[in-house]
Amino acid sequence: MNRILLFAGTTEGRLLFEYCKEHKIPLTAAVATDYGEAVLPDRETADIRVGRLDRLQMEELLRNNTYELVIDATHPYASEVTENIRLACKNCNKTYLRVLRTSISEQAAPGVIYVDSILEAVDYLNRHEGNALITTGSKNLSVFSGVKDYTKRLTARILPDYENVKQCMEAGFSGRNLICMQGPFSEEFNLALLKEIKASFLVTKESGSYGGFSEKVQAAGRAGAKVIVIKRPGIEEGYSLEETMEELARIYNIHGA
Repeated sequence: MNRILLFAGTTEGRLLFEYCKEHKIPLTAAVATDYGEAVLPDRETADIRVGRLDRLQMEELLRNNTYELVIDATHPYASEVTENIRLACKNCNKTYLRVLRTSISEQAAPGVIYVDSILEAVDYLNRHEGNALITTGSKNLSVFSGVKDYTKRLTARILPDYENVKQCMEAGFSGRNLICMQGPFSEEFNLALLKEIKASFLVTKESGSYGGFSEKVQAAGRAGAKVIVIKRPGIEEGYSLEETMEELARIYNIHGA
């Protein structure tokens, strides 16, 4: 039985990791950070590769190992990483499967504003007064330093990873402006946090059900805060988490999965 190479780092990646472990499907999990490894269950008995890979490094990994299938369960906004995985699989003649996070359709709901980029979100905040909870992650948090009085107005919530915290502190977010916790979070937790910081806005990516999107929107509505949603980059083709598990069951002849 050939191994699977699973690019994880999301809730879907963790659930697929658990599925493969449960059904004894041999796999290598690739995660970008030590924190990505830490959230995987039973990692002591698993083959896990930690560290960011460029396309050439991905191709080297594929050529030096026998993988029957490559599963891309990276974040829906990690478009560059996904493109590198896709090209590496094509160049190495490997079967590629993209796991898609279910998208919540864009709706003209009261208090929900859709923008095309983080820069548009920054522009919106500069044109409107009030505090904001930023839940878009640490990668591009420095862009929000373009918001006027951002050290007074903005509170960022990120994953509790050392490199993330260091990066955010270098961008000017620290102390009362930085919350480090593992999500997704409940509606009640989001509501309490929005009230605590007196937020007029919540900025988020359209992260779908596994990213706690609905809980954010509902909490913001109850708190009287507007939601600024950064749209996903383009349209992807792939499989849902459930469809991916069904495909694995078919490939590895798993009954009753």
